[in-house]
Amino acid sequence: MLKKTLVLALLAASSATFAGNWQVKVGVSDIAPSGESDLLNGNIKNVKASNEIAFTPSVEYFFGNTPFSAELLLANPVSHDVKSEGVKIASLKQLPPTLTVKYNFKNSTRFTPYVGIGATAFLPWDVKGKGDLAGTKVKASSDVGVAGQIGVNYKPKDAQNWGLYFDVRYADINTDIKVDGLGKVGSLDINPVVYTIGYSYRF
Repeated sequence: MLKKTLVLALLAASSATFAGNWQVKVGVSDIAPSGESDLLNGNIKNVKASNEIAFTPSVEYFFGNTPFSAELLLANPVSHDVKSEGVKIASLKQLPPTLTVKYNFKNSTRFTPYVGIGATAFLPWDVKGKGDLAGTKVKASSDVGVAGQIGVNYKPKDAQNWGLYFDVRYADINTDIKVDGLGKVGSLDINPVVYTIGYSYRF
């Protein structure tokens, strides 16, 4: 009986500790690479990855009653075309998991602005040469870069747990490009700006 009582007490304490600390967010993002590079000593000019729309869920943990939280952004695999002066020369898929530590500006309104800083990983695969590079073996390296975030949560009137949010992220990301027979032909700046809008639910 005593053992059962202790277990129930621990479960109750655990529930009290974690209640309201977790938030799940389901969003849609426009992933917009802002970088542009020249490769192969300037022979391949104005190389840029294409904008893509992606499903981007995230999980956020709030540190007690403090204004701080940590958010992990995930995504379904994102496909990009890589173009030189508007002509497709390659394609790739990637995952951009992003972890940020956030400061939430609590106030008396239904809007809660926030800023965050952290890191983004660039995990590419299925890289294929297109156009003039069709049939060649092309590789892109993974990378980790600094990420920044700014956004706002909105909690509608009478909403208990759910809300809406909008934010913008930026990450400093570049990838080394290698072409079979040529070796490394340069580094492609990705530097994505990620615009996200979605629905949040706090437990």
